[in-house]
Amino acid sequence: MAWTTRSTRTAYENRWISVREDEVTGPAGDGIYGVVEMRHPAVFVVAIDDRDRVCFVEVDRYTTGRSLEVPAGGSDGEDALDAAKRELLEETGLTAEAWQPIGRMNALNGIAVAPEHVFLARGLAPAEDATTSQLEEGIERVVWIPFAEALRQVAEGRIDDGETVAALAYAGISLGRFV
Repeated sequence: MAWTTRSTRTAYENRWISVREDEVTGPAGDGIYGVVEMRHPAVFVVAIDDRDRVCFVEVDRYTTGRSLEVPAGGSDGEDALDAAKRELLEETGLTAEAWQPIGRMNALNGIAVAPEHVFLARGLAPAEDATTSQLEEGIERVVWIPFAEALRQVAEGRIDDGETVAALAYAGISLGRFV
């Protein structure tokens, strides 16, 4: 059975998201569905140095507390690659020579419209004039973890941010680590 939207109303909105409430008819009959819509796609950067270490940021999230995550953020309406370059620079003070798009995904697709782009960044170097916004974003520090160790930390639940786990999976597939 296909979903039918009978009516929709915006319950809340700000410059990053909107939340709508839809009256729907679906597989279980009539009901209400809440949907979060991101205004712009997000970007995720798996930055790997020449020693096969992945760059993570340790973030103190209001919603979930401390987390190790790959650099990421909103595209703010700009090109996804440009946004990825900006996020890497803002969050880590790094630039990359080589950029490769390695995947697209959707966050929380049961309740959200949140498209995401994943990039692999190589040839890393500190930016000459880096002005990071780490404090404003709650970033406590930049952490370098060997790729294989990062996967172990995912398996142990120490790295548990869903988008970071998915981004690492895309990187592993792209780099031929899972074949």
